[in-house]
Amino acid sequence: MTHDPTENINIASFDAMPSPADIKAMVPLSDQAVATVASGRRTIMDILDHKDPRPMVIVGPCSIHDPVAALDYAKRLRALADEVADTLYVVMRVYFEKPRTTIGWKGFINDPSMDDSFRIDEGMLRGRKFLLHIAELGLPAASETLDPIAPQYYGDLLSWAAIGARTAESQTHREIASGLSTPVGFKNGTDGSLEAAVNGCLSSSHPHSFLGLSDAGESCIVRTRGNRYSHIVLRGGGGRPNYDTVSVSLAEQALAKAKLPQNIVVDCSHSNSWKKPELQPLVLKDVVSQVRDGRRSIVGVMIESFIEAGNQPIPENLADLRYGCSVTDGCVSWETTQEMLRDMRTALHDVVAARKAGEAAHDL
Repeated sequence: MTHDPTENINIASFDAMPSPADIKAMVPLSDQAVATVASGRRTIMDILDHKDPRPMVIVGPCSIHDPVAALDYAKRLRALADEVADTLYVVMRVYFEKPRTTIGWKGFINDPSMDDSFRIDEGMLRGRKFLLHIAELGLPAASETLDPIAPQYYGDLLSWAAIGARTAESQTHREIASGLSTPVGFKNGTDGSLEAAVNGCLSSSHPHSFLGLSDAGESCIVRTRGNRYSHIVLRGGGGRPNYDTVSVSLAEQALAKAKLPQNIVVDCSHSNSWKKPELQPLVLKDVVSQVRDGRRSIVGVMIESFIEAGNQPIPENLADLRYGCSVTDGCVSWETTQEMLRDMRTALHDVVAARKAGEAAHDL
């Protein structure tokens, strides 16, 4: 067999990957999972339409690396979500893919064994199983859309998706967002600029046609309808945070100029807390104060949280990993998470109740 000397010069191999339909057949949706996902999407859409006055709280580990610890966390979060449900809508952060500036562990789907074996087929199957467990707990899930093919494998189990700071400018990701079944948050650029996020929302709200993958694993032309539930996520950048009142006002002005709904989610982590997890509660308090002062554009927050505070390097011997501690960005502990959400609920309870009463009176 002859080989084309101009093709695949830097390809070591092509390994077979199960199709999305194959993976879904191995991990099918249950009735409970369908109900959770549908309810999660509908509620988040209502929040973005300002029909549901509760802010959403997207909270969970920076990344999933140990499904056992993450499920332990999810069960705790499910109980806490019920406790604060009259004022807050809680969504679990379930991030499987990690964008890298240079190199590093790329996440559970890419390398589930954390040993550079890169069994993406195994990671995709196990990732879908984990999301199914979360949905069957009755807990909606949020994740970042990084790989353009991955949503075909587990997108039916998500209630919210993010386009990250490094990919908000990407035409590929804007096109994908236009066809996702979930609301999508575009993060501002790593330099702190809003332009990529605002333009991402504009672009993804329109129909697109692009090359993609069908459920059967075949190349196809994907034609989308556009996603009207795109919004921006402020995560800081360029050496400064952008959760303060001036920054949020500038974001509102940028959205108004683009004739987009004034919907803003504030990420309490990343550059907004200088990647110091212990500062996330302070960021949240500032944001809650803005909501109490009447700012309606802030529709949600993001928090990086796990069982143990901080983070840890990936050891050579994986048995040395600390249970429930992040291997990527640092997180606040479970105890701090409880305190943050309970304090947020207390501070906003009357605000949300007043909004509900006002909307009820308006409907009469």
